[in-house]
Order: sequence, then structure tokens, then C-alpha cells
Amino acid sequence: MTARRALWTWVAVCVAGAALVLLAAGRDWFTVTYGPRKVAVSAAELVPALGPAAWAALAAVVAVLATRGVWRRIVGAVMTLCGAGAMAWAWQGSRAGAALEVAARQIPLAETGALHSAPAAAWPLVAGAGGLLLACAGVVAAVRGAGWPGMSDRYERRGSGPAPAGAASTGGAPSERALWDAIDLGADPTVGPEDTAAPERTAGPENGER
Repeated sequence: MTARRALWTWVAVCVAGAALVLLAAGRDWFTVTYGPRKVAVSAAELVPALGPAAWAALAAVVAVLATRGVWRRIVGAVMTLCGAGAMAWAWQGSRAGAALEVAARQIPLAETGALHSAPAAAWPLVAGAGGLLLACAGVVAAVRGAGWPGMSDRYERRGSGPAPAGAASTGGAPSERALWDAIDLGADPTVGPEDTAAPERTAGPENGER
């Protein structure tokens, strides 16, 4: 696998991991019942830092593309922390006790022992899986990211390197662009090397006759 393909594969993994975390962060994780009443407890109420961690990881992806060397390693370490944090918050939010505490604040007169919680779905597992992808991607960026190309590579001037072989030996007529460039520089594009050397060749025999 080439370095560029490895880079874009890494980007796809990071985007997938952040998407999983963001998807889980916008859902209800528990449904707490108190008699006939039901209270939905969302991930934003349980772990409000989960969504920002995913957005920070996406920002780190852009930073990896824009940086090189040691800075890329630092950004990879930051992404690892974001992924580890997402996994920790997913585990913290998966506890039924945390959902009961949030629901108790929404029902002030209820006793915590009278509340019953039920997981709405497996969203904490989804968030944990996304965090795991981000953490692994951060480690890969910190270890192997130095060999990946950067965004500036595609904007480097192609004409800055040596001219291709045979370009100077074609001997063809100059292009229209080259003629206009010569006029802008104050040169006469109609005068060739033979015209400038003609006076020197005619001056030689005259000097020799004398």
C-alpha cells in the first residue's frame, strides 16, 4: 500500500469512528419509568463531553493532513486522547445509576428507589466502538504518520524541478506565450541567434585583409 493510499484509508477510519460517536451522542440511551410516566435520558444529559470529543477528533484529522513531522505526531496523540475519552464516557454513560440520577433531577418529588431504568438501545456500545477506532487511528498517526504526504504536496510547482529530458533539444518554434513573454521583457522575439552573430562574422575578413 502506498503512503497516499494509507493516508486516505486512515482518514476514512477516522471519519467512521467520529460518525459513530456523533450518532450515539445524539440519541437517548435510557428510558426511566416512574409509575405511568416515562422519562427519556439522552447521551447529552449523561455524558455532555462525548459529542465535543468527536468534533475534536475530526479537527485533528484536518490537522494531520496539514502538518508534518513532530506536529503530526502530537496531533495523533491528541486524537488518541479523544478516542480514549470517548470510550471512557461511553462506559460511564452506560451505567443505569447515572440514568436514574438524571431522571431524579427531572422528577424532583420522586424517590430514586422508585425509578426503573431500561436501556433504549445499544448506543453506549456504538459510542465505545467509535472511540476505539479513533484511539487506534491516533496511535497509527503518531507512529507512522511521518511518512504520509501532506496537503501541500499537490500544490508544489511542477516547474520547480529540472526540465524533462529532450525539452531543450526539440528545436521547435517558440509558442505564442513565449513570444509575448519576450516582448514583455523588452526583447525582440523575431531576432534569432544567427542575426546577432552576423556582424561578428563579417567583421573578421575585413580585419584580416588589413
